This record gives sequence, structure tokens and C-alpha cells, in this order.
Amino acid sequence: MYKPKTKETDRDVLEFIESVEHPGKRRDALQLLTIFKETTGCSAKMWGPSIIGFGSYHYKYASGHEGDAPLVGFSPRKSKISLYFATGDPEREELLQQFGKHTAGKGCVYINKVEDIRIEILEALIRQSVDFLRKTYPQEPTEKRESAN
Repeated sequence: MYKPKTKETDRDVLEFIESVEHPGKRRDALQLLTIFKETTGCSAKMWGPSIIGFGSYHYKYASGHEGDAPLVGFSPRKSKISLYFATGDPEREELLQQFGKHTAGKGCVYINKVEDIRIEILEALIRQSVDFLRKTYPQEPTEKRESAN
């Protein structure tokens, strides 16, 4: 049976950010922490060893694969900062066209530094992702999910 690698942990978010070696990445991570927290209204939690996530949702695919993931998040990696937004909504692509300097993979958007992007578009991407995931994966009562496992 598949076990997800990225799970919510008890690691302290600020302690993790303080451990980021590059001072610019550390400063950007603190700024992103504030933006994501204010925009989502959710507390920051560590997911795995290096992802700072906000909120969570439970997904279940037709294949039977299921798990939990943050609604949105970021990770101050050595080379670039990874931003995690939902995929599958055309609005994401429209917003990314206005975002600023970035590259995008299937599930991640990569930036070098916060000053390269438009903060108002970042906030819009966060809201769009949260709204899209909440519509796509409406939450079942926890007891119902737990009894299904």
C-alpha cells in the first residue's frame, strides 16, 4: 500500500526558517510566511522536512490512492524557492502570466527571490489555489474518513 512521503510534522516552522543558510532566502521565507498566513488565515505547519504548508485537504483518486496535503505552501530550497499551488485550474495559468520572474513545473512554481514577483498576484494565486482545492475536495467529517481506513 502506498504511503505518502510528505506528512504534517511537529517541527517548529520558525526554527526551520532560522536554519536556512542563505540570509536572503531566510528573509524571503519570513516574508512569505506572513503573506501565506494572512492570505489563507491558516497557521503554518511543517510538511516533511522542508515544506511550510497552510491548511490541508484530503484527496482520494479513482485509483484508491488517498492522503492529506497542504492547500498551499512554500519551501526555501538552496537554488530556488518552491511555491506549491493547486494544478488543474486555468485561472492559475492566467495569474502566472502576470506573476513576474518565475519558472513552473507540474506542481511547483519556482522563484529566485520575492522581489522578482508581484505580491498581489501571489496573494491571488494563494486564494485561487485554496478555493479550487476546497471545491475539488470538499471535506468529509473526520470520523467518516477515519472509519473508511
